[in-house]
Amino acid sequence: MFIDIHVHARMFDVPERNMPGGGRYATPQELMEMLRPRGVRAVCTFARVNPEVGWFMQSVEEILWAAEEYPDFIIPFMNIDPRQCLNHPDADLSYLMNHYKERGCKGVGEVCANLRFDDPRMKNLFRHAQACELPITFHLAPKEFGYYGIIDELGLPGLENTLREFPDLRLFGHSQPFWAEISGDLKEDERNTYPAGEVVEGGTVVRLLREYPNLYGDLSAGSGYNAVSRDPEFGYAFMTEFADKLLFGTDVADVRNETPLIDFLNEAVEKGHISREVYEKIGWRNAERLLAL
Repeated sequence: MFIDIHVHARMFDVPERNMPGGGRYATPQELMEMLRPRGVRAVCTFARVNPEVGWFMQSVEEILWAAEEYPDFIIPFMNIDPRQCLNHPDADLSYLMNHYKERGCKGVGEVCANLRFDDPRMKNLFRHAQACELPITFHLAPKEFGYYGIIDELGLPGLENTLREFPDLRLFGHSQPFWAEISGDLKEDERNTYPAGEVVEGGTVVRLLREYPNLYGDLSAGSGYNAVSRDPEFGYAFMTEFADKLLFGTDVADVRNETPLIDFLNEAVEKGHISREVYEKIGWRNAERLLAL
């Protein structure tokens, strides 16, 4: 049923690659055991190539290997660091993108480089992804140093300028600083949190989704779930209005992760808070359409 737009995995169960604190990525088999009983039939899987984000780097080849071993479950994404190929704003990233696209990758992500949207190297990444007709899933960060993700300010001016400059580039927004902007009363010190309570009119994400056809919402992780569940009546209306622009996801990045969005969506459709059409579009039809599955 569901197509999960956002997970992480590792092909090799190597103890030395556990994270501090004991967490670790699931193997594809463990992902299947976690998610298939919950109604997830396939997962878009990302390699972590940006050094800001993790203790251990991955190659795109590891994800492609997983897709070859589990072709009915793993949907591979490539990940390209904008500093690759000599750390130059004119690097031919299309060479890499077309190589991985030919091998089956459906998008670029999760982009976590801690650079600003207007950094020339980041713009180069956007330019090549647009030319190669590949969507980008990005993690947003509130500032540099101690964070991972593309840096933007309150109100997301960098993201808006990017949406305007690259109108044919489909961007899948994700993370706390992205989804916290769903409410118009967001404060600077709340940007990297999970704000609670009623959603106030005037949120930047709502406006950008209305005004820019190339922006989509990745509902994965606690941030996406919180955005639609903190104020359920708002969440149902939000999902209905943007049914064509929202994508189900879990962001399972640890064998201990839970998946509350599944229960929220199932209950919403069962109780009539959202229509079956909205449920199916968010759950899997948008992913099928946008990724040409």
